[in-house]
Amino acid sequence: QVQVAESGGGSAQSGGSLTLSCVDSGYNYDTYCMTWFRHTPGKEREGVARLNHHGTTSYRDSARGLFTISRDRPKHTLYLQMSSLKPEDTALYYCVIDMPHVCKDFELDHAYDLAYWGQGTQVTVSS
Repeated sequence: QVQVAESGGGSAQSGGSLTLSCVDSGYNYDTYCMTWFRHTPGKEREGVARLNHHGTTSYRDSARGLFTISRDRPKHTLYLQMSSLKPEDTALYYCVIDMPHVCKDFELDHAYDLAYWGQGTQVTVSS
């Protein structure tokens, strides 16, 4: 059974930095599409950053140049380094492991319901 667990959220001041981590267990495939999503109550869920098994990345426009997605394969850990945080970055951040073709075939905001989702980690940025 695949499990996904995020950590690293917390409070930050505007302009500050946080690094989120997502550890997966039980996912032993070499191919994947992994995405960091975020959700704020009253808004649509949105994809923030995506990484596939080739190392290809994609970012939401508001995150490009400020956030970095990476993965340590031996540690089964996905990271999201966030810098120059803004209050609008406040959200519950989720890590999702999806089928490999999602990275190629779908926009950043897409994930299958049956993908592997974590419970999320809250990020709160104050001005």
